[in-house]
Amino acid sequence: MRQRLIRLGAALLGLLLLAAGWLWHVNYNDGVVLDAAAPTGDGEQLRLRGAYLARVGNCLGCHTARGGIPGAGGQPIATPFGTVYTSNLTPDADTGIGRWHAASFWRALHHGRSADGRLLVPVFPYTHTTLLTRQDADALYTYFSSLPPTRASTPRHELRWPYGSQLALAVWRALYFRPGSYQPNPDQSADWNRGAYLVRGVAHCSACHAPRDRLGGANWQSLDGGVMTAQGWYAPSLTSPHEAGLHDWSRQDIAALLKTGVAPGASVSGPMAEVVLQGTQHLRTDDVLAMASYLKTQPLTEAAPPPTSPAPPSARSANGEKLYERHCAACHGERGQGVPGAYPALAGNRAVTQPHTENLVQIVLHGGFAPATAGNPRPYGMPPFTLSLNDGELAAVLSHLRRSWGNQASELSALDVYRARADTDARLR
Repeated sequence: MRQRLIRLGAALLGLLLLAAGWLWHVNYNDGVVLDAAAPTGDGEQLRLRGAYLARVGNCLGCHTARGGIPGAGGQPIATPFGTVYTSNLTPDADTGIGRWHAASFWRALHHGRSADGRLLVPVFPYTHTTLLTRQDADALYTYFSSLPPTRASTPRHELRWPYGSQLALAVWRALYFRPGSYQPNPDQSADWNRGAYLVRGVAHCSACHAPRDRLGGANWQSLDGGVMTAQGWYAPSLTSPHEAGLHDWSRQDIAALLKTGVAPGASVSGPMAEVVLQGTQHLRTDDVLAMASYLKTQPLTEAAPPPTSPAPPSARSANGEKLYERHCAACHGERGQGVPGAYPALAGNRAVTQPHTENLVQIVLHGGFAPATAGNPRPYGMPPFTLSLNDGELAAVLSHLRRSWGNQASELSALDVYRARADTDARLR
């Protein structure tokens, strides 16, 4: 019996050693030589290229604390596992990337490892930047190295144990991350491939628009829609005709939405408004059209069709009709028809009827504007109703919107609104 236990223990130890070796191999055996060689090519051209890529990818949007110096980091980012603070990208020698070389910066983008070899928390989207070419990584390094050095220490992450440990990160990466460069699709045009590179890598769209599992993992090429749990928003599916599918949009309309924040019958809000304001409005015309080509051709996923016959209005929806007439009809019209170029139509609006109601509740609770862009410098906005209507009244209005003028979506309850309100209050504490 003793010998059997010894053999079993030895077998288990061997398996643990094999697992540890495999984890080390997939996480640390990246083969990057950390030499001090400078990026090759014209330095000014690299800097300008890096500045463009950083803008399109909205790098400074995350790596700048509110009211802080651009690129100096310290911005808190809430996740379901705790809060992560972004790093200092300025060339300060002690708190930034001043002691980094181009090779260590490349390793961070391509392999998700810091200059000292530590595994990085995947809030930094190396799951997407791994697709960037070495030349583009060098361009970004050159740009960030040109920023004024700012001494600014980053606060320690506030992640619940064990999510921030190197072992947990190693296991997560073994499950969800494989380094790799973008491989062009030979069956598609150069324009389509350029768009795919921008969407998947530079702009990392699926960081929000991919559905994630309980550990935060995802198919990093998916655009099927994702709940932004810690922010209270939902990034709608770009492949579903019942959410934000773009299959029947023109390239010009898709490009207009990315460049200006508005398009015929649509406008962006919430986190996407920031993406447009800080990032995609700066795209060159050829690049934004390339992204449109890629997004337009994504395979459609079919959601359950809406019911063919409308259900009779409930007492909640009937009460919402009166509230709508009092608070909403002046802008959105008595029949939810809206005002072109100003106030969106609510009749037939997929943002109103989609199954995920987080965004609808957020907009009515807290209001919002489309981003002020060069193509839409004075956007119309939505006032907040969080102080004007209670949870039951807000639920009644939203139920009316989702059940009127041909809309046939489910109603909301006061509990749905209460949860959204409580979630926002918790994030603001």
